[in-house]
Amino acid sequence: MKHSLTSGSIWRGMLFFALPILLGNIFQQLYNTADAFIVGRFLDKNAYAAVSSSGSLIFLLVGFFNGIAVGAGVVIARYYGAKDNEKLQTAVHTTLAFGLTAGIVLTVLGMTLTPQLLRLMKTDADVLPNSIDYFRMYFAGSIAIVMYNLCVGILQAVGDSRHPLYYLILSSLVNIALDLLFVGVFHWGVWSAALATSISQFVSLGLCIFRLCHYDTVYRVRLRKIRFHLPMLKQVIHFGLPSGVQNSIIAFANVIVQSNINAFGSNAMAGCGTYAKLEGFAFLPITCFTMALTTFVSQNLGAHQYERVKKGVRFGIVCSTTLAECIGVVLFLLAEPLVAIFQNDPAVIEIGVRQAHVEALFFCFLAFAHCIAGIMRTTRSNMLEVIRQDYIRTARAKGLKENTIIMKHALRNALIPVVTLMGLQFGRQLSGVFVIETIFAIPGMGKMLVDACSLKNIPIVQGGVIFIAVIYGVINLLVDIIYGFIDPRISSIYRRKDVKKRA
Repeated sequence: MKHSLTSGSIWRGMLFFALPILLGNIFQQLYNTADAFIVGRFLDKNAYAAVSSSGSLIFLLVGFFNGIAVGAGVVIARYYGAKDNEKLQTAVHTTLAFGLTAGIVLTVLGMTLTPQLLRLMKTDADVLPNSIDYFRMYFAGSIAIVMYNLCVGILQAVGDSRHPLYYLILSSLVNIALDLLFVGVFHWGVWSAALATSISQFVSLGLCIFRLCHYDTVYRVRLRKIRFHLPMLKQVIHFGLPSGVQNSIIAFANVIVQSNINAFGSNAMAGCGTYAKLEGFAFLPITCFTMALTTFVSQNLGAHQYERVKKGVRFGIVCSTTLAECIGVVLFLLAEPLVAIFQNDPAVIEIGVRQAHVEALFFCFLAFAHCIAGIMRTTRSNMLEVIRQDYIRTARAKGLKENTIIMKHALRNALIPVVTLMGLQFGRQLSGVFVIETIFAIPGMGKMLVDACSLKNIPIVQGGVIFIAVIYGVINLLVDIIYGFIDPRISSIYRRKDVKKRA
């Protein structure tokens, strides 16, 4: 299989798969960023505030459906990895049917509820007319947004991350060109920036549909087969609902935060909105590796490559957390010139820089939260495999209660990779103290070691390194000991060895 992630080098396969996703996400982020930049240069501050503060409301209405798209990708990737072409076809066409329905629903909701939602968000009276015009035009193209994300999810689920990148590059260029034409040349107003975005989304959707329909692959789309298959739809929703609910909760929290920002006027909306654009780029590595991990884990679970799943999860966690913190430090140091790219108003720049200095250095905690979410998903995946084992079937045949089977026999055996990942994450958090304590001048072990390196105080450096190494060793020892308590199979091995020695 051309795009299979079930064989070969793990780090190379994931890296080469994740890199196009990262670049694609960058260009995806450019859609709204280009709108804000061009509007900020050619129109007034109120128009810029309307566009720059749009992210939270857009995510509130779009995020749930994007979460369902993640579930669709999981289902498709597992059937692709298992080479079950019949169910793969059913999953692809059911996903597209769901996308068409969701796109229509989102268009109606977005265009109808926009004024009410903006008023509930305490949007400044000077900004409100521009915001209503922008959002209504944006949601007029909702069907293209939803369908494009689902089509990209299908392609990425089968391991094709290159073609979505090509389509995004082209559509981003179209968006920028149309923004300059509509806003800069024709002076049509803030709504034309949303029109440019919608047209660009339809362009990228058309390219994806062409790819899916006109190439002879096992996942080829045939328009006449696009319909709901209820068992498959339930499966897609089953996998996608947690992610959709998570997106909705995050989006709702962001809307509440944005509502409080709006109460401070257009300067606060513009400054915080500008930082939000920069923050969106900073989160891309985390998003990228999450998507790569989803595809990697799903394909390898389908192919029963469980050891590759564990190794792939560890690699993805290391890359996402490291990149997130590095980008956070860069954003902290270069906040002022980056904010000034979008707006030259000193009041707007001050607010944007202030927010960057408060939040940027804590990206590692966001990455850690995503890692924990990944660990929970790993737990669920392992449970699905464990409950299919013969000893679980035997326990059920003996008449044991389902709760006893799950909690005592299945869960304990599924926790081995979870405990391993949690141990690794606990140890890696020590690396963050060096950055945080040094930048904020917090007295602690990290700052002490950095100062000792600057002063060439060798004994303190040696002592600190030995201390950290001991902590790592103790954590690994505790993880190994916990194995014996969790999994009776491991403890029984040691008991057998002890009996042999006594004999």
